[in-house]
This record gives sequence, C-alpha cells and structure tokens, in this order.
Amino acid sequence: MGWWQVNADTLAGSRFVLSPLAETFASLKLLHMGVGRHPGEHAWLRDHLPAYRQRLAADPVTALLVRAGIGRDWIADFLTPTPRDDEGFEDGVARVRAADPAEARANLRVSLAGPLPAALERDDLPERAARLLEYVWTDAVRPHWVRRRRVLEADVVARTAQVSRGGWAAVLDALRPGTRWLGENRLQVNAHEYPPREVSGAQLVFVPVTPQTGWVSWEESDRRYAVVYGCSGALAGSGVGRAAVPAGLGALLGGARAQVLVLLDTPLSTTQLTAVTGQGLGSVGRHLKVLLDAGLVERRRAGRSVLYSRTGPGRVLVEAARRPDLRRGCEQVAVEGTGACSDTRK
Repeated sequence: MGWWQVNADTLAGSRFVLSPLAETFASLKLLHMGVGRHPGEHAWLRDHLPAYRQRLAADPVTALLVRAGIGRDWIADFLTPTPRDDEGFEDGVARVRAADPAEARANLRVSLAGPLPAALERDDLPERAARLLEYVWTDAVRPHWVRRRRVLEADVVARTAQVSRGGWAAVLDALRPGTRWLGENRLQVNAHEYPPREVSGAQLVFVPVTPQTGWVSWEESDRRYAVVYGCSGALAGSGVGRAAVPAGLGALLGGARAQVLVLLDTPLSTTQLTAVTGQGLGSVGRHLKVLLDAGLVERRRAGRSVLYSRTGPGRVLVEAARRPDLRRGCEQVAVEGTGACSDTRK
C-alpha cells in the first residue's frame, strides 16, 4: 500500500480546497471510462459522451494521449497539477499547458509502465492535453459549475463537522477507497505498493470532486500534497443530476418536498440540502418544517450544524414508494384498517 508520513501539526494545518481543474479532470476520467456509478453520472454521460468520443475519433493523437495518461495504476503527473488555493480553471489549465514536453513524455512512460508509442514522441502533448481539458470544462463542466460548486461546498461542511465529532481519523477512513488512517502518523493514500513519502511539515490539502473518482498529487518544490476524492453519500449523485423521486411520492408530497425527503438517506444540513437540490434556502426550510410537523423527519445538532434525517415512518414512506412489492403490502394493510405498514424483512 502507498502511505504518507504525516505529523500531527501537518494534519491539524491541512484544509479543504475546491478546484475547477480537478473537477474537470475528474470529469475527463469519467468520460474516458464511459461508465457511471449512479443515475446522475449516467444522465451526464448520455448528454456528453457521444460528442466526446466524436472529438477523439477526429484526433487520434489526443485519443492516444488520454489512454496513455490515465493508466491503470498511475496518472501522468503533468495532467494533474496539485490544486492551489482559489485557483480558477484558466490558471490551472495554464500549468498543464506550461509543462515541459520532455517531462510530459517521461510522465506518460510511467503511467504506461512501458515505452511510449511512436505517435506520442512529440512536443505538443501539454498543449493537446490543455485543449482537451478546455473542451471538457467549456462543454461539460462549466454549464453545471454553480451547482457542482454548491455540492462541493456542502461536502466540505459535512467533512468539517465530522472532524469536530470524530477527529481526522474518522474523516480519513471514510474519504475514499484505499484511504485510511493507519496510526503512528501514517496516512494510507492508496492500495498500491509505492514507497512511503515524508509529508510532515508540508502543505496538505483535500480536494472534493463530484465524479466518483480520486487520485493523489504533489509538488516537491513547493512541498504541497493533495488527496482528491469523490463526494460521498447523498452528495455523490448530486453534482450532475438530481435525486430520483418516485412518481407516487411526488404526487403525494409535491416534487420539491419529496426530493428533500428522498435525499435524507443520510443526515444532511439545510445548507447541504440547498446545495444538492438547487432549491432556495427558504424553500428547503419550509419543506423541512412540514416534514418535521408530519413526523417524517427529525433533527439533531452536530457541532455547529443541525442535521436532518428520516424517522421510521419517513423511511417506510420512501421505501413503499420505491418498491412495488412493499407498496402493495402497505395498500393491503391500509385496506384491512391498520393505517400503518412496515418492512420486517432483514
């Protein structure tokens, strides 16, 4: 496994950073894989994958560059410069464009774990990579960026609250597959057998992205290290698509209110719900009050945040709307006059 040596002061000084460039590269990875992990990604791919594939079909050198740069165990370093504080997309992609061509080719040999194809023995690889990232940003990410940024901010709020409740170890263990706190100042960053790195005293940042992917990057000259991770829980499917609301539940509660109830599979704050639904703060607050008064949700304080979650009746209502077999059982119970239903299967 790959791990970093991180002392307590470095971990205490670490912070979360939002990066439009990281979000764009994560989206490029999703396009490269061509397979989504949840309905939001599936919908986004349906909208953008055909045009992306058409573009690469017309540019075989860039297509080969992408296949070489996104390796199975390693990503070419020049494609993922370590995110910087408050860096816009234009400044970030400029660093990709400014990469040394010889270094870019060396990075590709590492990601390929072998020799470079003859077609990639050229000096315009950083320029080609930058142009492709600009295309993904302009056509597939920037139109959704305001919403995605709210989702990323909500994820940071959730992680920060988790630090206050369970410490950094709890956050790191749940960050992404392959990342966990090993104790003795050791942070496992992936499952690969790479030599450990001494990170103590460096700048350590955590960078959320909405696609379900992640990587690590670093700049030795600036002593800056980054762990990029995909948003989790209810936020994971909200960067590119909205939560699926069963038609019957929407008819019963109203689509917007039902969406709030459906999203509460895991506890969320009002701020997070505003981010993932795209509704206004006042609207979300009114929906929560109605759901609270109806006994379908409950709330509890976690540090400075108030988190909302479904109650037992709320869970039954959502599950009944999602599952035809359970809904039929509930209807039968209602006919028999009990007025309630439950799923007793384990």
